[in-house]
Amino acid sequence: MKSPFVFVCVAVALILSCGAPQKGSAATETVGVAPSEMVLVSTAFTDGDWIPWKYSAHRQNVSPDLSWDKVPEGVRTFALICRDPDALGRTFYHWVVFNIPDSVRSLTEGLDRTVTLPFGGTQGINGFRRVGYDGPKPPVGTHRYYFDLYALDGVLALDDTVTASRLLEAMKGHVLGQASLMGRFKR
Repeated sequence: MKSPFVFVCVAVALILSCGAPQKGSAATETVGVAPSEMVLVSTAFTDGDWIPWKYSAHRQNVSPDLSWDKVPEGVRTFALICRDPDALGRTFYHWVVFNIPDSVRSLTEGLDRTVTLPFGGTQGINGFRRVGYDGPKPPVGTHRYYFDLYALDGVLALDDTVTASRLLEAMKGHVLGQASLMGRFKR
């Protein structure tokens, strides 16, 4: 018969490993990218701070402004995905944008729900099955929202029906750098 001490040690080890971060819940969903110095910021909130209610689906539901710098050489387009890794059962995607021209270094607050953006680029389908941004609206508790920006080496041959998972798959092998900005929201 095994000692109760061994049983307790194994049980504690299993409990601790269950609390470890799960794949996809890190700062960015990686798609085979080399380290980058690229930086993503917003005037709406700082990294790790609370996202104001204005940007949530509880209020005005407008997209926050975003700007980026320290872009790697050879960039042709950018892609942006906003995700909530704390959603029940899976990562939930709040915004999908791709083929943002390499000359663009910011997105203004409150972008329309149009497929084609005025400066170029295309908005795909979010987790609510709509085009454009839909902000935080967690059913309960505090959730983290990652705005992941990807610098790409080309234009992606995708249409406006693209989802985040299809975009992530299409970007594999094309990412030159990435940056992430995380905000928290509590209902």
